[in-house]
Amino acid sequence: MAGTGIQLIFPDWPAPPGVVAVSTTRTGGMSDGPYASLNLARHVGDLDAAVDKNRALLMRRLDLVEQPRWLNQVHGNRVVAAERITHPVAADAAIASALDVVCAVMTADCLPILLCDRRGTTVAAVHGGWRGLASGVIAATVAALTSRGIAAADLLAWLGPAIGPAVYEVGEDVRNAMRAAEAAAALTATIPGRWHLDLYALARAGLRACGVAAIHGGDFCTYAEPRRFFSYRREGVCGRQATLIWRRSIR
Repeated sequence: MAGTGIQLIFPDWPAPPGVVAVSTTRTGGMSDGPYASLNLARHVGDLDAAVDKNRALLMRRLDLVEQPRWLNQVHGNRVVAAERITHPVAADAAIASALDVVCAVMTADCLPILLCDRRGTTVAAVHGGWRGLASGVIAATVAALTSRGIAAADLLAWLGPAIGPAVYEVGEDVRNAMRAAEAAAALTATIPGRWHLDLYALARAGLRACGVAAIHGGDFCTYAEPRRFFSYRREGVCGRQATLIWRRSIR
């Protein structure tokens, strides 16, 4: 039966006790067609009723106290305090220090980035499309965390499922937007006017430039695993998986 076999990815990283992180896959939900089956996004054309059921299934599977603080992602660099979100707002990263407040980003090729400090006092989720990475969403998120008294050197990062560099081909417009030195190693020329872009390399460079050295994950490819992940580049019309992080209370 649909909805009974949600498959999740739990990051392999040294997060402190009390910090919970997870990425969903496309498996185990109630959606049909190109959204089959665990689509968590309302903006892609799926039925709202199916998305609501999928989100409820996820809440039960993760034993969440309340709904994740969903964002309206716009490929920018705005960071919001998840504790203050009462309805989806236009932003591409969220941070939270309060217990049971779930930061979440949705992707289908873009790079989800999770952050937490070594003491487990604050967490963050970042939506890292090429536009957001080029416009400094990582630096903005690290700045928001340091404003809460957390040193960048004390942060841990995990890079979740995104499109891999072997299949993510981009053109002059993307290359021109990434003239920064840290982007040079993320672009590999293919044919004239085309490059392969490594979102993972781009994110690692951006994190290191901000002083974040403990970086984990980064070995997925959403495009290459159609049974496991949604991929906009592969399918066009498709659902979205989610990557979530929160501080869990002891209940």
